[in-house]
Amino acid sequence: MTNNKKISESTTGTNSKVEEIFLSASGEKLCYSPAEKVGVIVVDNFPMLGKLTALRFLEWVQKNSGGVVSLPTGKTPEHFIKWVTQFIDHWSEKAKELEAAGVDPSAKPDISSLRFVQIDEFYPINPDQQNSFFHYVNKFYIHGFGFDEKKAMLIDCNRIALPHGKKLEDVWPENKVDMTLRFRQAKTAQERLQQNVLENIDQWCSEYEEKIRQMGGIGFFLGGIGPDGHIGFNIRGS
Repeated sequence: MTNNKKISESTTGTNSKVEEIFLSASGEKLCYSPAEKVGVIVVDNFPMLGKLTALRFLEWVQKNSGGVVSLPTGKTPEHFIKWVTQFIDHWSEKAKELEAAGVDPSAKPDISSLRFVQIDEFYPINPDQQNSFFHYVNKFYIHGFGFDEKKAMLIDCNRIALPHGKKLEDVWPENKVDMTLRFRQAKTAQERLQQNVLENIDQWCSEYEEKIRQMGGIGFFLGGIGPDGHIGFNIRGS
């Protein structure tokens, strides 16, 4: 058993049966050194990538009840969401498929035990808009997967850094944020209001990240990768 564990850890760097099975099926090595520095598991198509990720997520939840999870929005997780929903909703019927992929079918994951962390958001978008990440997270993860909303850290732009009695449209009437207010003097009363809100937002973000640290960090992070290679808005120049 000791040798098997060492083989597993040296192959994928984790104790994941799901990753081992998919890596073996690919016929590829995890990493081709010295050119490659990061391990990669190759699949044939985008839907299969969603299935692999869904199974790895469910495997992780089984072993980490009450853990901290952060999942992406947009087009990247489309098939991931479909597969997780399918497995959760038809767990008993999918028993053989789950077992063949390395997931224990006898223990249905308790999604409601997890603590969800929203990764990012467009600002100053109204959270009621369908293209806001807040709306997406609530639709597909809180209600779709069954996360407990009381345990979730969400980013609601209507509740962030606004002075008492003010709304988003009062601060940003054109729905545009002038980032130069971070380092120049405000020229008008409206700019002074916006500058104050920006400072409060920076403070809110620092406190948000500190809350994540206090929870012990994020145990399962699934990052969406944009066409320019960005992850979680970490775009060059931003």
